[in-house]
Amino acid sequence: MIKYETKMRVEYYETDAMGIVHHSNYIRYFETARTELFRSMGYSYNELEKSGIFMPVLSVDAEFKTPAVYDEVLSVFCWVEKLRGASIVLGYEVRGSESGQLHVTGSSSHGFTSPDLKPLRLKKEAPEIYEAFRKAME
Repeated sequence: MIKYETKMRVEYYETDAMGIVHHSNYIRYFETARTELFRSMGYSYNELEKSGIFMPVLSVDAEFKTPAVYDEVLSVFCWVEKLRGASIVLGYEVRGSESGQLHVTGSSSHGFTSPDLKPLRLKKEAPEIYEAFRKAME
């Protein structure tokens, strides 16, 4: 399984009054990580959408372990957990880059759809993209 790592630094505006990352920002971190995972596989979101494949979010889950703080460098890992005909589930971990401390685990589920949000069977409509996602799970 390919676990793609994206590094980012916690910005001041992402923190709350206690100086820790506000929980809502982890969803943004997940999005950045999945965008970079797809790009590393040769398929940017922009290219997918231009080819008529959209990936709306169906669900997002996050479990908070320890707080990340302002100016900390984070490693956000993303990988393909499950691949189905018309959907994909991605897994995430957010860790301190230097300490390795686990801050958050999570997942997101996405459908494969046409631009008008009708479900697509990715294996049939874009077999090369399906195969790239499948290989990323190995």
